[in-house]
Amino acid sequence: MDKKQILQKTSKTEVVKDRLLTLYDEIFRHNGYGELKVEMRILRREQKEVILHCGKQYRFVVDYDPEKLRR
Repeated sequence: MDKKQILQKTSKTEVVKDRLLTLYDEIFRHNGYGELKVEMRILRREQKEVILHCGKQYRFVVDYDPEKLRR
């Protein structure tokens, strides 16, 4: 694959949200066309991979506990 891949591991979704907002701001300021795509995949138990596509791929592995989200 030609695109650079950046792998970052974290247990906090705030890092992913911050990167997503930063990419949105960069595209909005750009004088032309831009595209942003978000993918989420289930990994092993209680983890998800979040991939942000925006020229590069930003990959994050995030801890996921569905029981905590229901509370």
